[in-house]
Amino acid sequence: MSSPLIPTVAAIIAIGVIAQVLADRFQVPSVVFLLAVGVILGPEGLAILTPQSFGGPEPLSAIVGLSVAIIVFEGAFHLKIDKLRESPGAALRLVTLGAIIALVGTALVVRFALDVSWGISFLIAALLIATGPTVITPLLEVVPVRDRVGAALETEGVVNDVTAAILAIVVFDVVLSPGQSAVALVHNFASRLGLGIAVGLLVAGIVWYLLMRVDLSPNSAPQHARLIVLAGALVAYGAADMLASEAGIAAVATAGMILGNADLPYEEDIASFKGDITLLVLSFVFIALAALLSFDDLLQLGMPGLIAALVLALVVRPIGVFASTRGDRLPFNERAFMSFIGPRGIIPASVATLFAIQLQANGRPEAASVLVGFVFLVIFLPVVFEGSLARPIASRLDIIPMRVIIIGGGTVGRALAERLEARGENVVIIEEDQQMVEKTRDEGFTVHHGDGTDTDELRAAGIENARIVVAATGNDDANLLASQLTESKFDVETVIARANDPDNVDAFEELGVKTVSSSMATAWGIDNRIERPALADWMTEIGRSGDVQETEVTNPDCVGMTIRDLDEKLPDGVIVALVSRGDENRMPEADYTLQRKYHLTFVGQREPVREALKTCD
Repeated sequence: MSSPLIPTVAAIIAIGVIAQVLADRFQVPSVVFLLAVGVILGPEGLAILTPQSFGGPEPLSAIVGLSVAIIVFEGAFHLKIDKLRESPGAALRLVTLGAIIALVGTALVVRFALDVSWGISFLIAALLIATGPTVITPLLEVVPVRDRVGAALETEGVVNDVTAAILAIVVFDVVLSPGQSAVALVHNFASRLGLGIAVGLLVAGIVWYLLMRVDLSPNSAPQHARLIVLAGALVAYGAADMLASEAGIAAVATAGMILGNADLPYEEDIASFKGDITLLVLSFVFIALAALLSFDDLLQLGMPGLIAALVLALVVRPIGVFASTRGDRLPFNERAFMSFIGPRGIIPASVATLFAIQLQANGRPEAASVLVGFVFLVIFLPVVFEGSLARPIASRLDIIPMRVIIIGGGTVGRALAERLEARGENVVIIEEDQQMVEKTRDEGFTVHHGDGTDTDELRAAGIENARIVVAATGNDDANLLASQLTESKFDVETVIARANDPDNVDAFEELGVKTVSSSMATAWGIDNRIERPALADWMTEIGRSGDVQETEVTNPDCVGMTIRDLDEKLPDGVIVALVSRGDENRMPEADYTLQRKYHLTFVGQREPVREALKTCD
């Protein structure tokens, strides 16, 4: 007779996949649907799922632990050094100063709002430091924020998961055995963290050696690479956790960060495989989480518990974020969004449940009830509200980066998308032909399958958040219709169309559409090759390794600065080629003074140009 656990797990995964599809369809973080499904199926709903469905709390804890290991590893795997450089100061301070503010602030709120001991207050605070990749990643999937914001939030999620798990174990030891010295506490924390990092480094080194030095079968090398990395993540977690409780989280986070930046072979295959596995275990973890929920624990907290949770979200979190990002180049609207995004994940829930069981066995049922109830309250409220409102608030705060819609996934559309994405733009290609859709997706572009001359398809592709639309198909009638629809139906700053027949240029321009004639562009290119070969070669090189970018002067430090002063701040390999003010464009003299809302055009190598843009925006 088969175990009832098998259909239970299979059903959870199937329901989780459906929830993921619905979340993608409605542009809502998947955790909102997953938690809703979990509550309905859990003991407070239909009672289909309970801890006993998994054989009891201990087997469920083990399954959740391995699932969390995969999720944390996958989140750390995507923390690229280049991405972290977008906002290194903010990321570092969020996991240090921000974590300290969260710890102390939460402990104070819990102590005075819920009237519990300092030990339980700091235990709850230690757990709630964690934001976690289990919730941050799904949120960022539906809110495509700028790299510097995403890097800071993702780093905070991965690192603070580790900090919370280990710190909570140390604080719990104090709760059970009070009177330990501060030196002993620091040693306990550092030893667990150090052990986890050491195991993670060792496993990462072994996995790297296997992938780089061992000849894998050519026919199945990508598959073997994926399985080796997955096994490495699970081994790192199991080995470290066996040596010291919760050290496994530090081990998988370390291994993930090292391997994610190690330029592994078949890295795209590994990342794609890990992403699929993570979606499955994420579904399982959040639905199974509902089997641990008790409404009685939540109701016992009453109004003080609700007020405390709101204070954490509306006061403690913003203080931590604004203090951590002070002096950074993050503008107010991005800091405000980061303050709003602070949901907790599965680690506080699973560890709090384990602690509650031990507190009950220790004769402290009231402390156990407050611990589980408040932790679950702080998990559920932000996930529901932040998950549902994250995208509207991001749009309201104007932090979603410029979206470019390219209609037509042919050679021209893909070449343009490649150049724009290399500059960090958020590009979506609309293509009707299924074969072209598959080819474009295989090349790594984001593609919406549909007719670019259909209003509903344009809306589904995200045109309402687009600032630029390019009609780049090989059909002038389609380009003209798409441009006309965009101009009349949507508030898009710039519409650019490709005119394949030069005789159609006037029709486009009568609509106010900026037009590029394919024939004339080709003729100009050939003429440049004939008359200005050096310029043609230079423009080609700009497209390969260089860049030309325009930005508006918004940084107060740049207002009143001369071009000479600005040049001293710019990195080598970039110059200010043009200064624009309204319709006036001029080559700048050294003593030319910049004012707010002037536009600067930078020319140079790609990375120095990006650094120059950050100087003035």
